[in-house]
Amino acid sequence: MEIVAYGVLADEEPLLREAFDSAFAGRHELRCLRLFLDRDTTPTALGHEIVLSSVNDTLDAGVLRSLAEGGTRMIAQRSTGYNNIDLTAARELGLTVARVSYYSPYAVAEFAWTLALAVDRRIVRAAQRTRDFDFRLDGLMGRDLRGRTAGVVGTGKIGA
Repeated sequence: MEIVAYGVLADEEPLLREAFDSAFAGRHELRCLRLFLDRDTTPTALGHEIVLSSVNDTLDAGVLRSLAEGGTRMIAQRSTGYNNIDLTAARELGLTVARVSYYSPYAVAEFAWTLALAVDRRIVRAAQRTRDFDFRLDGLMGRDLRGRTAGVVGTGKIGA
């Protein structure tokens, strides 16, 4: 069976193919498309039983109806969010909808701290200046975190 994936970015495709090959070992084919799924692009899904969607796709009732009429039976969203999918329409059309259940809370928390440190140390501005061969320090001095209190908003998996 050929499965079609929408909104696949260039840096995402090798990772997606590797994961796909590892999971299905050649039993299914993957067709990666850069274009996003919407009313105008639904004909490209014709005959594909499974559609891999991205968070940037529009899966409203009209798109889902077109997909179902074209033979699609399952939508697999490549994100935890699914607010772009009309779940009521999907249920009425008999479409199965799946999504990523969670992201690594450790990776998300570490990335959040990375961004906080980057802001404090003005990393983006410093990197741009370095590219411009400007090595002045004015406006780049951050503050030590030592001795300060950092707050975490929320105590879910990521906050914990």
